[in-house]
Amino acid sequence: MASSQIQKVAVLGSSGSIGVNTLDVLARHPDRYEVFALAARSSVDTLYEQCQQFRPRYAVLTDDESAAVLAKRIAADTELHTEVLAGSTALEEVSSHSDVDIVMAAIVGSAGMASAMAAARAGKRLLLANKEALVTAGSLLMGAVEQSGAVLLPVDSEHNAIFQCLPVDDRARPQLAGVSGLILTASGGPFRGKTREFLAQVTPAQACAHPNWDMGRKISVDSASLMNKGLELAEACWLFDVPEHQVEVVVHPQSIVHSLVRYEDGSVLAQLGEPDMRTPIACCLAWPERVDGGVKALDLIDAARLDFEPPDMEAFPCLRVARECIASGGSAMAVCNAANEVAVAAFLDGQIGFVDIPSVIQESLAGLPLIEPESLAEVEEVDRQARAFARQYVNNQLQPGAAVRAGAVQR
Repeated sequence: MASSQIQKVAVLGSSGSIGVNTLDVLARHPDRYEVFALAARSSVDTLYEQCQQFRPRYAVLTDDESAAVLAKRIAADTELHTEVLAGSTALEEVSSHSDVDIVMAAIVGSAGMASAMAAARAGKRLLLANKEALVTAGSLLMGAVEQSGAVLLPVDSEHNAIFQCLPVDDRARPQLAGVSGLILTASGGPFRGKTREFLAQVTPAQACAHPNWDMGRKISVDSASLMNKGLELAEACWLFDVPEHQVEVVVHPQSIVHSLVRYEDGSVLAQLGEPDMRTPIACCLAWPERVDGGVKALDLIDAARLDFEPPDMEAFPCLRVARECIASGGSAMAVCNAANEVAVAAFLDGQIGFVDIPSVIQESLAGLPLIEPESLAEVEEVDRQARAFARQYVNNQLQPGAAVRAGAVQR
């Protein structure tokens, strides 16, 4: 990318933490980037303020009623000329628009899968922060990237760290000659070192209180259960074309070493930095160049020490379940992901306890047939069936009020 050429950026999920951090980086470089489109689900106030600051051509809200409210507010603002679009298909329209150069895919969950796929098929520079596009449809997404000539860059701090430690070609595709394995680091979340007895009593507020990262509630719960690392393990296998047994997970509570690459000659390369998502975002936006992301430089003296330990698979079985699903292949991870989303939502709503989350996932995997999806429609059908099964299990099999009695509800 020539630094003199202004790149048009679509930020999908602009109201979330990744989206907000992306806009912060973009605002630092008005000579390089222009916000072409902003998209969210229903955050009218946030999107209106972002439109006032960045003046995009399009603003998308997938919730129709919210989009109508935003359209009225923008129409009443004579200084704004942003066109408001509604519905999930509008996400695909802006992500594949001929004027768009870069797509930040930061919509959480399966809701962001189709728009990420549309950007890949359109040959965009795809900054992937949506895990589910790879976790549930990795073969399809990677195939679309290869066929279209898109450039896929990982935004997750762990995968971005691995990307930075690997040689890549002119389309950012990793070159694995001499690589013997990958190491994903995990902070351990807010419950590192806790027992299952302790975990049976935790509240949603406790699960969302991550010690190092400022993230959304769903991702925070995934971090607390270590399912987030299971999803990242699946991502790593697709992004870097390695089997799951070549990807190690270690707990690193300081979140300074973001991930590592082992080489056959005994070298281990690591990427270090402050736990600030603007670093991987800036890396992906400017690759192969480097730009200021607004992140303070890492002070090694201040960091003082770096600790590493194995994950506790007994207290946190979600990581083990995810690894087994990756090894199984097919639709196993799609079922795992969908059931996890249902379980996390139920936990946040006080319907189930924290330790019930892996049970919902395992029961869904046991109760549904696994297939080899050949289209996004088949992936979406697997997702639909898994969600329905998981909801039925939550409603009919788990004792109503158990989470309340355990003190797990905090509205």
